[in-house]
Amino acid sequence: MEVTIGVQNVAREITVETDADSDEVAKAVDTALASPEGVLRLTDSKGRTILVPGRAVGWVQVGESEKGRVGFHSL
Repeated sequence: MEVTIGVQNVAREITVETDADSDEVAKAVDTALASPEGVLRLTDSKGRTILVPGRAVGWVQVGESEKGRVGFHSL
């Protein structure tokens, strides 16, 4: 699952590839945003932990990973 996080006052977003499903990610986001001291905590597919303060989260996009495409497309 690919998760992209927009952080307030930061020009670039954070993209994380995780083994968690969309419901787990949504629950983590909801928990982080529920309190002023909340922290969005995600573990990527390599086992690294990403922490983002809940008050700094601007937006979160959750979607399937796009597989690399091979071949030619006819126009």
